[in-house]
Amino acid sequence: MPPLIGLLTDFGLTDTYVGQLKAALLRVAPTAVLVDLTHAVPAQDVRGGAFLLWSAVEAFPEGSLQLAVVDPGVGSTRRAVAARTRRGDVLVGPDNGLLVPAIEQLGGLAMAVELTEPAYWGPRTSRTFHGRDLFAPVVGHLATGVALEKLGSTLHHLESPFSFPPPMEEDGFPVGEVLHVDTYGNLITNLPGAVLPARFRVHLGTTVIEGAPHAHYQVVTSGEPLSLVGSAGLLEVSVRDGSAAEVLGVGRGARVRIEPA
Repeated sequence: MPPLIGLLTDFGLTDTYVGQLKAALLRVAPTAVLVDLTHAVPAQDVRGGAFLLWSAVEAFPEGSLQLAVVDPGVGSTRRAVAARTRRGDVLVGPDNGLLVPAIEQLGGLAMAVELTEPAYWGPRTSRTFHGRDLFAPVVGHLATGVALEKLGSTLHHLESPFSFPPPMEEDGFPVGEVLHVDTYGNLITNLPGAVLPARFRVHLGTTVIEGAPHAHYQVVTSGEPLSLVGSAGLLEVSVRDGSAAEVLGVGRGARVRIEPA
């Protein structure tokens, strides 16, 4: 059975870019099984795309492929790469930090190559659409069994221009920040459930949320904030039947402080 292939881009769905990317991949590997993670990464938001890819890859079986394209440097000197993780998955995309957190999530880097072998690219080579012309055909060839080593020259490291900040401590209390605002307006922090006290209050901006962690969204009344450990294993701040980002007036980078109750 061919490996599952996850797709993550900032292409949106208004234009035909996603369709063209899929067509280029399926042209090489017609039986490939594609999973759309998202095509709604904010335009050119490499850091945001990296978080979303990081949050998704563990759900795939070992040996899966990931094609991720958030690529403001397309056509420049930035490298096109494919990387195998220690778990056995292969991620393909631009070497701009987009892939690195997901690679770390899957056990770290085992091997990487720069995609320098044009025999595995598509028939067109535009400077502005490497998703279709380079990355998608390469993933198609990987899906059909082409060895990673054949795709180009070996790399010993990938570029890592940013990282997600680890939780800190202040006066003995965990302190973190909001890493992502999801489609519901939930504020996803960098605080893993394992670093949190059994019961605590959350300080976020001028808001103090008592009684955390909450068991589910309906333990508070409509319009009230709550805080729980979400599906990514990270502390989230939400508002029942509303957007925490809008109601609380905060977003990515906002400071979050935990205080034992």
